[in-house]
Amino acid sequence: MHRPRKEMIAETRAKLIAAARHAFGTIGYAEASMDDFTASAGLTRGALYHHFGDKRGLLQAVIAEIDGEMAARVNEVASRAPTRWQHFVDECTTYIEMALEPEIQRIMFRDGPAVLGDPAQWPNANACTASITGHLTSLQRDGVVVPDLDPETAARLINGASSQAAQRIANSDDPEATSKKAIAAFKQLLEGLLRKPEQTTA
Repeated sequence: MHRPRKEMIAETRAKLIAAARHAFGTIGYAEASMDDFTASAGLTRGALYHHFGDKRGLLQAVIAEIDGEMAARVNEVASRAPTRWQHFVDECTTYIEMALEPEIQRIMFRDGPAVLGDPAQWPNANACTASITGHLTSLQRDGVVVPDLDPETAARLINGASSQAAQRIANSDDPEATSKKAIAAFKQLLEGLLRKPEQTTA
C-alpha cells in the first residue's frame, strides 16, 4: 500500500531538518554544505528547495524545532518553582543558561542572529513576549510587581535583555564565567520590578 502523501512529506522534512541540525550544530551554518546534508538524509537538493526554499529557510526550520524544545525544558524547570515570581525568574534564567550548551550556543545564539538578524524580529519572538506579558500581568494583579508597570513594554525589554545575555554568553571566550555574570545582572534587573512594602496598588 502507498503511504499517505502527508506522511511522506512530514518524513522528508524531518530528515532534512535532522541532517541540517547535525551539520549546523557541529560545523556551523557557513561551513555546512547543502549537498552534504541532503546526501546524509538520502535526499536531493530539489527536495530541500521544495520544502524550505534554501539553506536559510532550513536554518529557520531548525531554529523553530530547537526553540520548541527549549520552551518545553524551560516550562518543565519553572513548573517546580514554589511561587509565581520564582516561576517567572526561573523561566527567564533557564533560557539564558541554555546558551552554555554547544548546539544551542552555535545555532540559536551565534549563527541564528548572524544569518536571520535580530531575534526580536523572529516569528517566535511574539510568543515569548506574550508569555512574559501574561506573567507580569498576573504578578501585578497579585501585588508582587510594581503597580505602575506596563506589562507589555516591560516584557519586550526583558525579552531583549535575555536574548542579549544569551548571545553574549555564546560569543564569549569564557562562556561559564560570562554566564554567571549575565545571570546575576539579569536577576538584579528583574528584582527592580518587585513592589516595595510602601508601594500600594492603585
